[in-house]
Amino acid sequence: MEVTGLSAPTVNVFISSSLNSFRSQKRYSRSLTVAEFKCKLQLVVGSPASCMELELHGPDDKFYCKLDQDDALLGSYPVDDGCRIHVIDHSGARLGEYEDISKVEKYEISQEAYEQRQDSIRSFLKRNKLGRFSEEERAQQEAENSKRLIEEEAQASTIPVGSRCEVRAPGQPPRRGTVMYVGLTDFKPGYWIGVRYDEPLGKNDGSVNGKRYFECQAKYGAFVKPSVVTVGDFPEEDYGLDEM
Repeated sequence: MEVTGLSAPTVNVFISSSLNSFRSQKRYSRSLTVAEFKCKLQLVVGSPASCMELELHGPDDKFYCKLDQDDALLGSYPVDDGCRIHVIDHSGARLGEYEDISKVEKYEISQEAYEQRQDSIRSFLKRNKLGRFSEEERAQQEAENSKRLIEEEAQASTIPVGSRCEVRAPGQPPRRGTVMYVGLTDFKPGYWIGVRYDEPLGKNDGSVNGKRYFECQAKYGAFVKPSVVTVGDFPEEDYGLDEM
């Protein structure tokens, strides 16, 4: 049969094999060499490329020719849409051997080793908080928030309204004042301590977002967490803010 060149870049063909009873339809580039084509067929039929013999059949299942030149292009053969390429296996495998998955040796990995892998589906779901890991993350966050709230409530219970205090916030100098409010707020979750500072070192007048929690002059009020408040005998200090 005369070997001709065809211009279409890809071709849709059926693949059959002596190793199994089914056919599959695939699209391939005509620019593949027969050797490259065999390598791709390994994933389809399970036969090693080196053990393949390829037959080309027309759409009417009529035998055309053998694809027996490994360095020839697939498109140099009369391969057209609807043709069938039959793979004859010479590896010694039996018909249906690759269809019975019960005979395939399974790869197994321990749960500990699987947990350590960064390229697994489980790792992907964890990183992106998807599936059940979304629920676990939410439950864990709720548990942490509940624990934090209990701790803050216990700390706040030791800070009476009206007591003198000193506030030691990270990165700021100590500030003295009077405890004016203890409890929950609408502006942020958790327990907060409202303090009226001795000097205008605060951020508000005892109100936040239009809701008043205690009375004081502007810039004298602040809300801080219980963990940074110490109550005791803290007399007023002269910060020198009135000096010119």
